[in-house]
Amino acid sequence: MFIYKKNLQYPVRIANPNPALAKVIISQYGGPNGELGASLRYLSQRFAMPSDEVKGILTDIGTEELGHLEMVGSIVHQLTRNLTPEEIKAQAAAGVPWNAISIGVSGDVIADLTEDLAAEQKARATYDNILRLSDDPDVNNVIRFLREREVVHFQRFGEALGLVTEKLNQNNVYYMNPAFPGR
Repeated sequence: MFIYKKNLQYPVRIANPNPALAKVIISQYGGPNGELGASLRYLSQRFAMPSDEVKGILTDIGTEELGHLEMVGSIVHQLTRNLTPEEIKAQAAAGVPWNAISIGVSGDVIADLTEDLAAEQKARATYDNILRLSDDPDVNNVIRFLREREVVHFQRFGEALGLVTEKLNQNNVYYMNPAFPGR
């Protein structure tokens, strides 16, 4: 169960509309490396995790990603305020609408946690690219906050991978199959 707190994790107060920047940032809402896919991926993967501690890490990060989704939506809303519906097109920067194909859940805890590490790095890189494109300090402050959280999530997934690897090795279920050395 989640408890909804009616304020953003970091305040979003964009002074100047900028539809061109909004078109880039919308990719972090539902794009292939965006917050929607990340939250759904982590909240779905937690069911296969072998310990409550690792399930908790995925639940914590997945729910935080939902908050990030709300922040990205607020950025885009504020960047596109006062525009006509014809001026706004809700699609990723590449022109491709979001779909669920980008949610990777294999049920293999090692594969999933390794994918999660990569997903956080891709999200960080996307935020880095947004910072390179944006000259709006109001937008950049929020994007820097989101970027920092992606780094923290990467570290937490590294911790989770270490815990899972240790637990699997204790049960003689090895991270790497010893029957195939060097292959």
